[in-house]
Amino acid sequence: MVNFTLMSTDALNDPTTGLSGKRYGEVLLVTPGEAGPQASVYNSYPLNDCPAELWSKLDAQAIATENGAATALLNGPRYWLMNSIEKVPQGPKIIKNFGGIDMQLQATVLLTAMNPAPYTANQVNRHTVFTFDAAEEVYELQDPAFRRWVMQTWSQIVDPNLSRADLRQLGDRLNLPEGWTYQSRVLESPLRIDTSNRTAQVLQDDLKNSYSLVTD
Repeated sequence: MVNFTLMSTDALNDPTTGLSGKRYGEVLLVTPGEAGPQASVYNSYPLNDCPAELWSKLDAQAIATENGAATALLNGPRYWLMNSIEKVPQGPKIIKNFGGIDMQLQATVLLTAMNPAPYTANQVNRHTVFTFDAAEEVYELQDPAFRRWVMQTWSQIVDPNLSRADLRQLGDRLNLPEGWTYQSRVLESPLRIDTSNRTAQVLQDDLKNSYSLVTD
């Protein structure tokens, strides 16, 4: 089982701003655990923009073997949608190089399966505050329990040509489960997803865009 060490928001670093639209990629190193598979998440941001020519050559099986993992998941390319991130420091930086792409350990994830199904929440230990500024357009799912999930990143994994301009009408393309809806809206005030002292709930749609549960 993943052990979470949670810290006070008083320890948050200064926010990293100007994130919206920035490209990145992730490598998840997955190992078995008592509560199910767990993944160490390595992210290319802010070290680089996940160069396409290097990313396209990554071999997930070779990465898993080299790092002693049961499997490796390639999660990208992706683009941030929030405007800023604040993060609680978690000790010294851990950086690995995957096929020429430097990536930093940013989170751990307790997965529901080795390859989680769409619209299924996973627990992410990331110690962050994501902020979407007022007047920004955001894209949200609503589940049958009327909980809102805001898109935090859009993905070009399934559709290499997906752009932000496509997101407003994305609901027409998604294979939403019964009782789920999709909408876009313009924020009247900032939207903060504060998981600095609790685990985040994160899911993906069937195009592998990622969403965080809105709790406040």
